[in-house]
Amino acid sequence: MLIHSPEELAMFVREQRKRAKLTQATASHTVGLKQSTVSAFETNPDGTKVETLFRILSAIGIELHLVVRGDKTIPSATSTWDEEW
Repeated sequence: MLIHSPEELAMFVREQRKRAKLTQATASHTVGLKQSTVSAFETNPDGTKVETLFRILSAIGIELHLVVRGDKTIPSATSTWDEEW
């Protein structure tokens, strides 16, 4: 998915959380965040710390792949992050 703004990212994350049938409280608890932190990201993502974003993505099971614009090579799906929060 191509994301152009923090708001689009927050909307995508919220949709995926709901699709996974996770509440904000459940998702936040699994990675040591407060429910209000997940809520703040989903409603006003501009001030969210990068570390917090990665923790939320981890809780929901979302991987982040960055691609250089114009690059024709696609990163391998085998190069993954193995860290636990």
